[in-house]
Amino acid sequence: MKIRWASLFLFAVVASGAARAQTPSGSSILRMDPALDAIVPAGAKLEKVAGGMTVLEGPVWVRSGQSGYLLFSDIPANVIHKWTPDGEVSVYLQPSGYTGKDPEHDGVFIDMGHGPVHLIGSNGITIDHQGRVVFCGIGDRAVIRIEADGKRTILASRYEGKPLNAPNDLVYKSDGALYFTDPAGGTKKSDSDANKVPPVQSVYLLKGGKLQRIVKDFALPNGLAFSPDEKVMYIDDTIRKSVTRFDVAPDDTLTNPRPFADMSADPAEGVPDGMKIDTKGNVYCTGPGGVWIFSPAGKYLGKISVPEVAANLAWGDADAKTLFVTARTSLYRIRLNVPGIKVSK
Repeated sequence: MKIRWASLFLFAVVASGAARAQTPSGSSILRMDPALDAIVPAGAKLEKVAGGMTVLEGPVWVRSGQSGYLLFSDIPANVIHKWTPDGEVSVYLQPSGYTGKDPEHDGVFIDMGHGPVHLIGSNGITIDHQGRVVFCGIGDRAVIRIEADGKRTILASRYEGKPLNAPNDLVYKSDGALYFTDPAGGTKKSDSDANKVPPVQSVYLLKGGKLQRIVKDFALPNGLAFSPDEKVMYIDDTIRKSVTRFDVAPDDTLTNPRPFADMSADPAEGVPDGMKIDTKGNVYCTGPGGVWIFSPAGKYLGKISVPEVAANLAWGDADAKTLFVTARTSLYRIRLNVPGIKVSK
């Protein structure tokens, strides 16, 4: 059977179908283990803070003074939005992940049940150690940094002379090493070419100006995150609906992969996508029905149900105890007991 590799890249969107509600308005907490009580307060509720968009992804909290703001991607709109605690949503960057002149031949169109949308813009966003915004551009097939003067610097776009597929999510280590996932897809041309030669589903390390392919045996690598001591990296696989745990070697490469979590038995909509870690080492990963929470040992503690298919996560507010969730057309938040690992300084 002929496989459309760009369609595999979009599995996280396609498998979820249209944005059908999983729970009534608000949220419910599925408590699988008493340890969840120390993480999610009794009576905690998910709050919708923005809506009416298309396909949201890649949130990151940017600290500013005693407060800050949230950046997040709307992929079909080719824009990075800015949300402030007063509830205002504005355009932070447009265009974001695609700056070309022929959009009809770049990106991928997909019908999510309400007509076709064009997945072309930015995806995952992070902040580097100098406070600059760095993000994955699907249409431009690159990892991009925004300088203080607003200019763009391409950090990575090719490996061994060949263009990247569609950079998806990214994370910095404290020593400045940048890791990002690069599943298949991103352009119609790459999809056509890939029918002849399937692309490599890769995880990359960018360090000291050198780009290394460090993992290439995923069906579709997506979210990734470090443990608090940075000795462990977690990477999820959207197609296999699983999370793999790696040891981080002294040279920043990844070794000793072993299974950490498996979500494949849950029939609810949604797949492993974005992932974040709190200061206690608990792992939060979007998946079927909402946000799954695991102990550092891999024990399933419970789930925060989300009314739409959840895509990605970010810690926010000054104390990093607010978990923001991008879910298809809306932005949500919930207050937790344990702070998350902060991204921006």
